[in-house]
Amino acid sequence: MKTTTSSLSPAAQSPVIFGASFVKSSLTVARPSASASASASVSYSRLCCRPHCCRGLPIGIGMANQILKTTTSHFSHVESISKLSAAGKISGVNAVVLGEALASEEDELVFPNDEFSRQALVPSPKKYLEMYKRSVEDPAGFWSDIASQFYWKQKWGRPVFSENFDVRKGNVKIEWFKGGITNICYNCLDRNVESGNADKIAIYWEPNDPGSQDSLTYFQLLQRVCQLANYLKDKGVKKGDAVVIYLPMIMELPIAMLACARIGAVHSVVFAGFSAESLAQRIVDCKPKVVLTCNAVKRGSKVITLKEIVDAALVESAKSGILVDLCLTYENKSAMKRESTKWREGRDVWWQDVVPKYPTTCEVEWVDAEDPLFLLYTSGSTGKPKGVLHTTGGYMVYTATTFKYAFDYKPSDIYWCTADCGWITGHSYVTYGPLLNGATIVVFEGAPNYPDSGRCWDIVDKFKVTIFYTAPTLVRSLMRDGDEYVTRYPRKSLRVLGSVGEPINPSAWRWFFNVVGGSRCPISDTWWQTETGGFMITPLPGAWPQKPGSATFPFFGVQPVIVDEKGAEIEGECSGYLCVKSSWPGAFRTLYGDHERYETTYFKPFPGYYFSGDGCRRDKDGYYWLTGRVDDVINVSGHRIGTAEVESALVSHPQCAEAAVVGIEHEVKGQGIYAFVTLVDGVPYSDELRKSLIHKVRNQIGAFAAPDKVHWAPGLPKTRSGKIMRRILRKIASRQLNELGDTSTLADPNVVEQLIALADR
Repeated sequence: MKTTTSSLSPAAQSPVIFGASFVKSSLTVARPSASASASASVSYSRLCCRPHCCRGLPIGIGMANQILKTTTSHFSHVESISKLSAAGKISGVNAVVLGEALASEEDELVFPNDEFSRQALVPSPKKYLEMYKRSVEDPAGFWSDIASQFYWKQKWGRPVFSENFDVRKGNVKIEWFKGGITNICYNCLDRNVESGNADKIAIYWEPNDPGSQDSLTYFQLLQRVCQLANYLKDKGVKKGDAVVIYLPMIMELPIAMLACARIGAVHSVVFAGFSAESLAQRIVDCKPKVVLTCNAVKRGSKVITLKEIVDAALVESAKSGILVDLCLTYENKSAMKRESTKWREGRDVWWQDVVPKYPTTCEVEWVDAEDPLFLLYTSGSTGKPKGVLHTTGGYMVYTATTFKYAFDYKPSDIYWCTADCGWITGHSYVTYGPLLNGATIVVFEGAPNYPDSGRCWDIVDKFKVTIFYTAPTLVRSLMRDGDEYVTRYPRKSLRVLGSVGEPINPSAWRWFFNVVGGSRCPISDTWWQTETGGFMITPLPGAWPQKPGSATFPFFGVQPVIVDEKGAEIEGECSGYLCVKSSWPGAFRTLYGDHERYETTYFKPFPGYYFSGDGCRRDKDGYYWLTGRVDDVINVSGHRIGTAEVESALVSHPQCAEAAVVGIEHEVKGQGIYAFVTLVDGVPYSDELRKSLIHKVRNQIGAFAAPDKVHWAPGLPKTRSGKIMRRILRKIASRQLNELGDTSTLADPNVVEQLIALADR
């Protein structure tokens, strides 16, 4: 086809060709001639250099015009892509292509290169827009087609989904594929074995101490899962019963999850870092038939006696009338021998003594798509953890699909997610999402900086990892330790990187891209939550350019909106509260035993929407930028910690009269915990007392919730009605003392001066 290029000199064209260096320029790009065929396809590698486009990807001119006609508020996030053929003046363009280093803070776009896009599952904006448009306008058809790729004993009925997000119209309700009969364990394992993947490695396991490893094929994993499933059935665990799993990242953790799913039991994995009291809270709430644990685990050079924590938790839960008669304990020999393990006869059973004796085949318990799959407790803005309930069918379809597209998964990939299965990331993107796709995963027991900060890259090279998914906290920690720990390893196998748990700051994104990925790996910077089940806003490698620190655009079927404090949707470039309208298959269905809290927390703040609790900014190009929590939840290293939980632990100390906790910026953890503590009258400040208060939090919640700073407070800034002015505390904690604002409404304005004076003590 013919194009009019007289306004572009050869010198002006060269900066925008794939593989060439990109320099600042101010160009005028001409439209294609009127005689050109509207349906023809053209590569805009020479014509399109708008900051929001996908330079060099094959884009049909007719597609752009069509999108302009059909664009509605559903597609406002991709309006910029719809202007690909609309020529105009371009200024201040700063971008690179995969393979080129992000040279400076001014570089703000990373384009997929031709080769990557050509092989990608979603190779262009056009393909994304086609799929996204259908997912929003015909969600029943879109998700039914995907769900049909899995095994269903019985197909779902009509309607495919039903929903009510508006509390003004009755109880909030979400259902997907109801009436469909399936089993997620069958789809993870049996289906892969039957399709010819029996001998494919399902799990590579790397222990804490270097020098050894283990692995399971899909067939071997199925056998191990069946043995545990048969044992649990023999002990009376049946469909709908809860099983608490308190295990570290050994292979028995995903085995336990899958075994529960196979027999229809509801697993509740508790991160093996929570204290006995926190574990007891979860046991009391879900009333499990069995607790699964191991005697101990090594993290780095430290041994953590998990069985003793479980023992204390079971004593505590018994005080509330919840008795657990069986504690199945795995002997983790590298951490502790069984003869050193405290034992209660009649309740405690060694895993290795009983489970291997059971048959390696186990009948599947077929369940309805809306039957519960798992409970996962997450911190809220009140002291009581929330039991997020996910059901089977929609979660299965959504996690598998998000994994496939967000990581551009290929059957030859070796995938490693560094998350623990005690968090939602470990559920969706260590266990279920990858195995549903027949992937080979790496499970790592230890600490990522043990014995030194090169451990991650040693593992990457050892297993030829192609997809590496981790948290910004780890990225910042390794970045601080220096490039040499990374560059001593080739890392040539890496193809796609990923980020999860919190917004990643642009400087860490650039280091991750340049140093870890060698400037050749796109980064899937994912935004999602325990409640969403899977990715909501995420890059699709190969489809569009990335901006360091931005989660980019929504996944298929997800309709994010930014609203103001009154709940009105804001269009275009803006900042506000991130909500979602209309359901998606992976959405959680309720909070266990407390549907009223479910509605109050997530659906009453902005009726008609799911409220994420996060702030968000949308830039002029439609890209989404997460700005963090807007409620009283602190995101520490990707762990959501309710301020009320930490405050409750502090005031349980006999010498603490009152406490107020806020989040502050932390160069490694993203956010740190800053505690203002008022002591009982007559008790002096001391370093010993500070340590004792921190120890109290560690014992009640876990080490990850320990305050980074304890600020002695003679009093707290309160209104006359007694409300603590956390806004002022945040400003003091972050030393923004010139931004304290109006303090005249405080009952005692002098408290602020006292707190400032004590800031450095």
